[in-house]
Amino acid sequence: MSTSERIQKLIDSNDIVLFMKGVPAAPQCGFSAAVAQILAKLDVPYESVNVLADPFIREGIKEFSNWPTIPQLYVKGEFVGGCDIVREMFQAGELATLLTDKGIKAPAS
Repeated sequence: MSTSERIQKLIDSNDIVLFMKGVPAAPQCGFSAAVAQILAKLDVPYESVNVLADPFIREGIKEFSNWPTIPQLYVKGEFVGGCDIVREMFQAGELATLLTDKGIKAPAS
């Protein structure tokens, strides 16, 4: 299975996937920590992928999404963005709306 096929399978198998440096309990960069905290505040389950544990995924996700940085957030197969985009969407209430629109229960804020 190619790296892009592995990435696609992860995205297809989970409603929300966060490709990050480290794990939610121990992020390895501030940007990854920020996105993990936002998802925790929204209280939604998600799959995290530690790109530091797999160099093929680490480089492959950048090509897959045509986005140069990590973290990267996917919701229902759709690339949402990196830390700045996720933070702006969260602050504007757009991320909770997106989750609701995609059929993922988001608590009232």
